[in-house]
Amino acid sequence: MCAAAGSGSPFPAAGALNLWELPEKVKLGGRDFEFYGDFRNILDVLSYFQNPDFPPFLQWQIALALFYKEPVPPQLQPEAMEYLALFINGGRSDRGAGGQKLLDWQQDAPLILAGVNQAAGQEIRALPFCHWWTFLSYFHAIGEGPLATVVSIRKKLSQGKKLEPWEKDYYRENPTLVDLKKTYTRQEAQERARLLRLLEGKGG
Repeated sequence: MCAAAGSGSPFPAAGALNLWELPEKVKLGGRDFEFYGDFRNILDVLSYFQNPDFPPFLQWQIALALFYKEPVPPQLQPEAMEYLALFINGGRSDRGAGGQKLLDWQQDAPLILAGVNQAAGQEIRALPFCHWWTFLSYFHAIGEGPLATVVSIRKKLSQGKKLEPWEKDYYRENPTLVDLKKTYTRQEAQERARLLRLLEGKGG
């Protein structure tokens, strides 16, 4: 989805980034480009990356238009895409361990917000601006709670591990919270609806 900066990156390695500051602009091709760093905007960007109705090229074009405050010239777009990926990753150039998806920013929004608000000590949606990196700091500070429970159960299920009795009870009572919804393209969703009507005897 969002590739991290590679070895030929024009941006500093993760260890060289000044993570004590909250960036509001980036230098591309020798000039500064300001961007929208609010957490709501970045979540909007991520929603397009997760939308299968948009091909990757279009996903990136939409992401660049949402992130940067002015159009990025075509010759600078690869560099702009690279920085956007780095920014979304909190300034880290690694992509993590990868593997099974355990979190969905859209589906898990209520659980994430509950944990983030608790970590922040306030309702962050009421703030006129909250930098994405600040939001990530709150997110990583989420401790024990519903989100941790759901992610832990998902991880165990993906690895085929046995659930504790209380986890089984939680899963049985909250299947819609635990099970990650599969995202279908518009065409796939229409075909599924057509087949469902056939199964119910309602015709094609």
